[in-house]
Amino acid sequence: MTIAVFFAVLAFAVVNSITPGPNNLMVMASGANFGLKRTWPHLWGITLGFAVMVFTLGIALAGITAIMPTLHVILKVAAVAYMVYLAWKIANAAPVDDTVSTAQPLTFLQAAAFQWVNPKAWAGAVTAVAAYAPSGSFISTFWVGIAFIIAALPSVTLWCVAGQEMRRLLNTPARLRAFNITMAVLLLLSLIPILML
Repeated sequence: MTIAVFFAVLAFAVVNSITPGPNNLMVMASGANFGLKRTWPHLWGITLGFAVMVFTLGIALAGITAIMPTLHVILKVAAVAYMVYLAWKIANAAPVDDTVSTAQPLTFLQAAAFQWVNPKAWAGAVTAVAAYAPSGSFISTFWVGIAFIIAALPSVTLWCVAGQEMRRLLNTPARLRAFNITMAVLLLLSLIPILML
């Protein structure tokens, strides 16, 4: 993996990790209800659980694409199409809804296991592996996972710490629109190295 591709996957990982989704809404509610200290296991569960998911899917896809090389091209086209669609959805996203708090924060294992049933996690993991680990090699897949660790922990921590403040900050149409457009543009810029592979 080249440094340009690593920075592209890192940009994708930031956008994927910081935009609203089940993980971020859950840690925002957990941060508001339990604080950062009690939510740390949940944050680490998301971060490391997702990285393991990316790595596992990368290795599985590498085996399949070795048998069926045209599958890689199909996955790459699907990944680019999904990322363009995701950028459009992010740019036009509605305000974040209020979340329902739970009685206690998720544990590390609960948060890690949640990644396997989280549709946004699946979409992000498959897209990242198909787009940024074209060789399907152990090393490429490893670096995609590292990029998500680097991006995810600060992102979910931000949502946790911000709690209700994040919702208030993004509650004005102009701020929400600026945030969404910035995230969409970053996502589209992350496509440049994919299209050059």
